[in-house]
Amino acid sequence: MNAQQRPPADVPVAGIAAAIGEPARARMLCSLLDGHARTATELAAVADVAPSTASLHLARLQSARLVRVEALGKHRYFRLGGTDVAAALEKLLVLTGAKPARFAPTAPVRLRAARTCYDHLAGTAGVALRDRLEALGWLAAKGAGGDELTPPGTRALETLGVDVAAARKQRRRFAYPCLDWSERRAHLGGALGAALLALALRRKWFSRDLDSRALEVTAFGRRELRARFGLGL
Repeated sequence: MNAQQRPPADVPVAGIAAAIGEPARARMLCSLLDGHARTATELAAVADVAPSTASLHLARLQSARLVRVEALGKHRYFRLGGTDVAAALEKLLVLTGAKPARFAPTAPVRLRAARTCYDHLAGTAGVALRDRLEALGWLAAKGAGGDELTPPGTRALETLGVDVAAARKQRRRFAYPCLDWSERRAHLGGALGAALLALALRRKWFSRDLDSRALEVTAFGRRELRARFGLGL
């Protein structure tokens, strides 16, 4: 398509504006601004529409690339299509003076705080640790390509006792953002996530619950996590 055949710039802008402008869809989008993923059922409740109607709205938002969907077991979770979508919505909210709805978790407190997800750390602790690794510049998020350790991150984790080279050699993904079912944000999955949890258990930073997947951070662990990562739990 040459320059003369391209549609005017206002055509795609109008399409995005129309997708956002429907009240139910706008409520769905604003609820996702907190970074937490939500199911279609939850978004239907947020928008005060029937589930079947919510599905149609979500299909429209997906076609406009305003939301994306992630599968977790049998469930599908929706989140904003990217940081550019979030930035646009935040600017619109500034104009209106409105505030987005806050996420209200429903998971049992002990499981929400810290637990295992297969063989890596999940729950509030797992999400906070991944966030902290990014903030320190040790972990770089690559989107669909997964997560990657930076050179400073590699050195820091190897100093802690994580065998990064061995984790890379495993026949599984090295590191990726694993959607947390209670927090609806990502914790660190993959071989690196497993290696970090193994280290945390070996160093007695966390203790296991014998009857569930719940973990409990120890007093020693709180001190170590703060000293090693600047992480307060």
